[in-house]
Amino acid sequence: MRSRADHFTRREFVSGLTAGAAGLLGLRPEDAAAEPPPETTRLRVHHSESLCLAPQYVAEDLLRAEGFTDVQYVRPYGPAGVYQALESGDADISNDFATVVITRLDRGSPLIVLAGVHVGCFELFGTERIRTIRDLKGKTVGVRGLETPPHMFLASMVAHVGLDPRKDITWAIHPSDESIRLLARGEIDAFVGFPPEPQELRAKQIAHVVVSSALDRPWSQYFCCTTIASREFVRKSPVATKRAVRAMLKAADICALEPDRAAHTLVDRGLTSRSDYAAQTMKDVVYSKWREYDPEDTLRFYALRLREAGMIKSSPQKIIAQGTDWRFINELKKEMKT
Repeated sequence: MRSRADHFTRREFVSGLTAGAAGLLGLRPEDAAAEPPPETTRLRVHHSESLCLAPQYVAEDLLRAEGFTDVQYVRPYGPAGVYQALESGDADISNDFATVVITRLDRGSPLIVLAGVHVGCFELFGTERIRTIRDLKGKTVGVRGLETPPHMFLASMVAHVGLDPRKDITWAIHPSDESIRLLARGEIDAFVGFPPEPQELRAKQIAHVVVSSALDRPWSQYFCCTTIASREFVRKSPVATKRAVRAMLKAADICALEPDRAAHTLVDRGLTSRSDYAAQTMKDVVYSKWREYDPEDTLRFYALRLREAGMIKSSPQKIIAQGTDWRFINELKKEMKT
């Protein structure tokens, strides 16, 4: 059991940051006070079970400091919960995986991509038969469903090396825990894991890492997850949008600077009972690149791969023109220089 000294509420977490971390983040109430107030004091954030999306939970008190007195986390529903929530107007903002965002924009979803959040959340694991991505040709890969993040990211990866994900891969649809068991027994050849699955696989020494998106190029050069919002929310509430994005980016910095504290936030919110896997996730995922990387490069790269794979019809230029708004991140990069 954790002692009280190891336990942090979200408010204690923010107030207990080290002086260096707080100074780096610029956690000053006058920042928000210098701007117009948000057009709305209610902000509805879609709830996700993915541990890598920790910034949206670490951000809760930062959002309150930005003037959102009513911060709600909307529980998921349906197989595409975040998109259904944003498209129906039941949620305002969230974070999600770049490849899936692109497929929704390709279909005309009224979403806007606002920023890149982090790099490096997914890892490809394989049996001894799999040493490179090209070795997946004719092999079986476990995913929890078609058009899920594991499927879409791996489809883009195999397209990048010249394989056809529709013909060259056999997709075995199973819950992730079942895929992990099958991989351990050698009954499938590979599996794409998202936190805390890679942390569990490595801890239990199941299979081996073929590709780490945190370490291996070109994947490590692009965001895996982005901040997205309802188009209507951005149109009606540009000040609130900027304030919400700023809180999310400060929270990403906190995840990078104070990983153990951020992990406790995930445990406190009930997203996981494994503080060790949560802490390792915070250390594995790269939360520190949002100032350096251009999110437009990410959308262009993955849209090209998905179009090559025949999984979207739109050009990268169309996706970017119709589904992005970079004015907030561009302003925040200038304001939040380290």
